[in-house]
Amino acid sequence: MSMAMNDSFDHIGEVLRNAETIAIAGHVRPDGDAIGSIVALGHSLMLAGKKVRILSEDKVPLNLAFLPEVGLVEQPPESIENLDVAVALDTAVKDRLGDNVNRVFAGAKVLVNMDHHGTNPRYGHLNYIEMTSPATGQIIFDFLKSQGLPMDAVVRDHLYTAISTDTGSFQFSSTTAHTHRIIAEMMEAGSQFWELCQKLYNTFPLRRLLLQKALLNEMKLSAGNRIASWAMSHELQSEIGTQPGDTEGLIDMLRGIDGVISPVIFEEMADGRVRVSVRSKDERLDVSKVCLVFGGGGHRMASGARMAGPLAVAEQRFLEALEDEIKRIG
Repeated sequence: MSMAMNDSFDHIGEVLRNAETIAIAGHVRPDGDAIGSIVALGHSLMLAGKKVRILSEDKVPLNLAFLPEVGLVEQPPESIENLDVAVALDTAVKDRLGDNVNRVFAGAKVLVNMDHHGTNPRYGHLNYIEMTSPATGQIIFDFLKSQGLPMDAVVRDHLYTAISTDTGSFQFSSTTAHTHRIIAEMMEAGSQFWELCQKLYNTFPLRRLLLQKALLNEMKLSAGNRIASWAMSHELQSEIGTQPGDTEGLIDMLRGIDGVISPVIFEEMADGRVRVSVRSKDERLDVSKVCLVFGGGGHRMASGARMAGPLAVAEQRFLEALEDEIKRIG
């Protein structure tokens, strides 16, 4: 997507500087990039003297609840009086903000849309979409720096969380030299991220280990062992008592299998729909194309969709489409 199509950081910065009341939100079922981005931008603007509300349709997942100032994130009120600017971060399509967030955002004079998903249709009044960025958090760092906005330890911790989680701890091919320079710059400013990493990547509730056990017992290989998949039933989730955030990163266990180029996890939701998370380890395999067939989208190497159930039917339909795409690349 051409940078020329984007509104400039200076234009977006001017709109935010002229605003008195700002609301910021990310996508439903927020992950590290969504929470990290909305809190980093929101807290920075608060330090700059703005009245900011940081919203999320769903609660902060428990695996991120330790982050500093995460209590600033609130579920949407009925409305926000005199809302000047609404900012959507890391949200590929407007519906993914959630019904309640969209109700609040409808009252804003200006909607700003900042994201790194290539499938984003540019639904804001002002848009900054950079699909080559590995994380929305990286865009927020560049924006804050370009506008001279405050970056204290809280902002830096959230930016690190956003960037590190969406790059697979800097393992994914989307990670750039600029990504590493950002981390170095934040460390030079005083941050040491080892303790944060311990909590992000090496501290788990027992529930998480029980999910890993089920994954290892139930995973399937198909397409000549090039697809590794696991279907997580609602019954299993209820039995274990899973909480939001417990499944984060589980797909990397499948991703690590030698010979597998596409890991997939199917998660049966309470409403009967099926959440699909899929990755690609081969640059030739664009998994977002497969997800688009089922109303989803995302990145070439990491994408998702929500499908109608039942679980077994959704699993079969998606795997057949994914296998067809794999056959096309040879």
